Amino acid sequence: MSGTYSERLSGLTKAKPKMATDIPASITTPDSVETRLGTLKFFDGFPDDATVQMVYDNLDFQRAVQAFLTALPAASLHAIRTGVRTFGPDNQTVLITEPLLDSRSLVIVANTETVYNFAWLSTTDSPLVIEVPSDVLGFINDFWGRYVTDVGRAGPDQGKGGKFLLLPPGYADAVPEGYFVVRSLTYGNLMFFRGFAVGGHLAEAVENSIGHFRIYPLAQVVNPPVMSFVNISGEYFNTILANDASFFEHVAQVVRDEPLDAVDPVTRGLLAAIGIRKDRPFAPDARMRRLLVEAAAVGNATARTLLFNTRDQDVYYYPDSAWKMPFIGNDPFFSPGGVYNLDAQARYFYGSWGISPAMAWKKVGIGSQYTYAEHDADGQYLDGAKAYRLHLPPNIPAKDFWSVIVYDPQARTMLQTDQQFPSAGSQSENLIRNADGSVDLHFGPEPPAGKEANWIQTLPGKGWFVMLRLYGPVQPWFDQTWRPGEIEMVD
Repeated sequence: MSGTYSERLSGLTKAKPKMATDIPASITTPDSVETRLGTLKFFDGFPDDATVQMVYDNLDFQRAVQAFLTALPAASLHAIRTGVRTFGPDNQTVLITEPLLDSRSLVIVANTETVYNFAWLSTTDSPLVIEVPSDVLGFINDFWGRYVTDVGRAGPDQGKGGKFLLLPPGYADAVPEGYFVVRSLTYGNLMFFRGFAVGGHLAEAVENSIGHFRIYPLAQVVNPPVMSFVNISGEYFNTILANDASFFEHVAQVVRDEPLDAVDPVTRGLLAAIGIRKDRPFAPDARMRRLLVEAAAVGNATARTLLFNTRDQDVYYYPDSAWKMPFIGNDPFFSPGGVYNLDAQARYFYGSWGISPAMAWKKVGIGSQYTYAEHDADGQYLDGAKAYRLHLPPNIPAKDFWSVIVYDPQARTMLQTDQQFPSAGSQSENLIRNADGSVDLHFGPEPPAGKEANWIQTLPGKGWFVMLRLYGPVQPWFDQTWRPGEIEMVD
């Protein structure tokens, strides 16, 4: 028998029950409901066996997709930790570029202008003393990608260098004086900073790191262990989060390694709903593995769409432009107007890593600003088989330096071509400037005649996207009186 509750009731009885009232249709369930999942069937509101299976498959799938998007920061930091650990143990290993990172290294949206320093910090056994060199710019983030502190130019040391003390979760012992004290919600933390060219040369920045950057347990202040600095320039290694179902295994590892309250109860519940819990192994059955494979695929597609074809107009820095900002409203905590923007977090951590107010807030002459584009002036994706031009008007608003770097949309890393560094900028040798101080950059498989110094190679059969960096951004950037041109296709 099918139909509404009232129809069924009238068919079952000759007389209306004494206590019967009108039942609004809005609070009842028909026997058959057509949905995007298929036909859902009920007997007087009870789901049949096929509907039960269909609903639970959908519920687990939806939660897995949301878990993918929510846990992107943890998966990204897990991948970076794995990359650092390929070269040595936590707290003693620093990956440094002597002098620069190039396209062989798989690091999301890395730059080609500064000396990179990576270290993975673990406070599992002890608080850590971190001696930071002078005149660097960087940060510490916890294992869930959250901001802990800036170091260097935008940090409490104000670029003078100094000793930081990183305390583990729940640390309640006495804290010694003489340190910049910071606390993290996780035992595992990423430390990253950049060193800068002096007089056009990077050797001093490298020497500054090797000579002054130190990490050691608080208990070993008198006799700190030896640091290992590993030159990663030109080295292949991978720090990119997985796009397949292994993503969930990596997140499960983070959950196991960290305190229960490292994340909020809602996130813990979302992960627990798909079997990721601190108190038990992650062991999905065959049905769940099938759903996780599909959820990773849909989660990946969703993150890519948010990054490369967002529907959120607040992401764009200028009207009628392809140039987008990593942080909506210059808010590095994804809460413009006091409302947490889930899509903004997912978009950022799929296309980048590392959180610092110095990369977002308006700090004239300090920190850095970024804008990126993957569409041309006609609204089409950038095509590696075609030729394009980008015009940068005079007085590019960067006190320190600026650069434009081309990236691969697949890995979000530097585009691998015949050029070691797929970039051009104010530090580039032989950069051609126009008479008014403006700069025209060219992109395509072949350089335009006479403009090789301003050309970045692209590859037929591959897309690409570009990021403009401004280090030491000045007022015309923030008040938008200076604006980069759109990327225009040329014959």
